Amino acid sequence: MNHIEEKLWNYIDGSCTTAEAQHIAGLIEQDEVYRLKYHELLKLNDEFSTMELDEPPMAFTYHVMEGIRAEHAKQPLKAVINKRIIWSIAAFFIVTILALLVVAFSSLNWTTTASTGVKLPQQLNAAHINNIFSGALMKGFLFFGSVMGLFLGDSLLRKKSGLKQV
Repeated sequence: MNHIEEKLWNYIDGSCTTAEAQHIAGLIEQDEVYRLKYHELLKLNDEFSTMELDEPPMAFTYHVMEGIRAEHAKQPLKAVINKRIIWSIAAFFIVTILALLVVAFSSLNWTTTASTGVKLPQQLNAAHINNIFSGALMKGFLFFGSVMGLFLGDSLLRKKSGLKQV
C-alpha cells in the first residue's frame, strides 16, 4: 500500500485528526489522482461492508477439542522409572540386612576347640533370640518386607497371566 492509499484509508475510516481530514479533503477536490483513488477505495469499502462474514459452524470448538483429545489418547503413557530410586531402595535393604547380620554375629561368642570345631556359646537360648526379634523396629522391618514380597509376587503373577494392572 502506498502513501496515498494509506492517507485515504485513514480518511475513509475516520481515524485521522481533523486537520489531516481537512487537508485530505482539499487534496481530493484539487488533485485528480487523489480523487480517482478515493472513489475506488470508497467502492471497495462499500463492497466490504455488504459482505457477509464467514462464521465457523456451531460445533467447531467441540470438534477441535475432540481432535486434540483423540490425538493425546493415541499416545501411550510411559512411566519413567528413575534407576537411582531403585538402587537407593536396594541399597537400603542390603545395608539393613548386613547390619542385622553384623549385630547377630557380633553378639555370639566364638570359641574353637579341636574336637568340635566351632563351639556355640552357652548363653544362646530361646529367651535371648526372643529379645532380638521382639523390638518394634524389627517388627516394622519384617512387616515392610512381607508387604514388599507380596507386591513382588503379585506383579510376577500378573505378568505371567497377562493381566494388566489398572
